[in-house]
Amino acid sequence: MAIMRSGPPESAQRTVTLLDSVSPYGSRRLTVESDGTVTAAYLRDATSVISATWLGNHVRAPRGADQARLDAGQAPLMPAARTRHPRGRLPFDPGGLQALWFEEGDGVALLERGTPLAVVPGWSDSSRGMPGYSRDVIGQTPFAWSLDEAAEGLGPRVERATEYWRWRESPEGWGQFQSALLSHLSARLGPGAHYWDGSRGQRPALGISERPPAPGRPYTVLSTVGMSAQRMPGVEQVLDDPGEYARIELALATTLPPGAAALTFLWLAAYPWRAVTWFGPGHTVRWYDEPGTFPLGGGYEGVLLLDDPSGLRGPAACDLSGFRVGEDPVRWLWIVPVTERSRLVARDHGSARLVRDLAADGRSWVTGPREPG
Repeated sequence: MAIMRSGPPESAQRTVTLLDSVSPYGSRRLTVESDGTVTAAYLRDATSVISATWLGNHVRAPRGADQARLDAGQAPLMPAARTRHPRGRLPFDPGGLQALWFEEGDGVALLERGTPLAVVPGWSDSSRGMPGYSRDVIGQTPFAWSLDEAAEGLGPRVERATEYWRWRESPEGWGQFQSALLSHLSARLGPGAHYWDGSRGQRPALGISERPPAPGRPYTVLSTVGMSAQRMPGVEQVLDDPGEYARIELALATTLPPGAAALTFLWLAAYPWRAVTWFGPGHTVRWYDEPGTFPLGGGYEGVLLLDDPSGLRGPAACDLSGFRVGEDPVRWLWIVPVTERSRLVARDHGSARLVRDLAADGRSWVTGPREPG
């Protein structure tokens, strides 16, 4: 129902937050705010607004751009030709709004009584002219793009998010996943020993499984359990086929004391969702503290991640392939500790160059006590 709304002057209107939702991993926040004239949705990180998406006018729309509100730092009125409600629409009912986060945690659908009102994907970025999608906008504008025109691609994403959280929050969801992955590791590596909770009460849920040395394998394998239960953010923004790389687990082959080496995963396992990034073959990650505090010792200052470590010295790597989550294969990435100098080689010249350099230095992909020098 389209209405015209009268009320106090804009300068006297107070902005009200209708919805405030933090992503399951704590890395993004969605707020829906209204000053009685315009309602907009804001996707934020810890320090700034990433994307602002117009949702609706509550007064008659102007014919052209609303420069006055823009100059005042306010969400602008959508021009009449670009809104489905040129005379204004009723205010949104806060009780009917719900945030549905995508499993990656970087994007979100805003539902109004269960129906998509807006979608703010992970690639939305107002500074690059890529706002979110709104149900009530017509065409593409700097402040929102038409949700209807993107329904073919975004509709299935919203449905998948609904199904994902229904499964993930079900009483049996985590237990089913955990049991299946541990059985897969047992088939590939033999019986397990210690199992640690690596999530410390936060999402995503994560475990660390220890597989002791076995005949023909004179080293321990530590593996995460749970990273692949949700896709990593950012993959779809850089790869045409994100399904091949979106789900990973990390593994470490080591002769170090397993309990100490396992601390590496407390830093790395949740990293993609907390930092809103992804890990892929050849990626490097810098340790956040002094080298002396690095869990694997040896003066190392980061890690190199490899899906195939055969370019380095050492015994043949264990084949951990074959596990799938839905239609996606899970890729195990092996952790190789590196110095900051080595990490910069990978950054400047590529990981293949770094692997060649490490191999020439006699480095093994199996992590053990570092020799002096």
